[in-house]
Amino acid sequence: MQRRQLERDAQPISSGLRMADSVATGLRSASSYVRTHPEVVTAAVALLVVLKPGRVWLWSKRGFLAWRSWHLLRQKLSALGLSHPRHSQP
Repeated sequence: MQRRQLERDAQPISSGLRMADSVATGLRSASSYVRTHPEVVTAAVALLVVLKPGRVWLWSKRGFLAWRSWHLLRQKLSALGLSHPRHSQP
């Protein structure tokens, strides 16, 4: 009885909680990757030192745009059932 009431009461915030869980999972995954691949962080810092800050900002924007475009394309392909089996959800 109490579980059902709690489920009904938490319904309005459930999507926010799912998003928070997703972000937390992503941060844990990124943190784990950085811990196991410190050379990535070293290369990024070296790049910042070698390049001018303006160029770094420009390439960061381009990289983000490319990543976002790839992410959107994968979502659209997945929605159409055309995603690679390795990337499909179980």
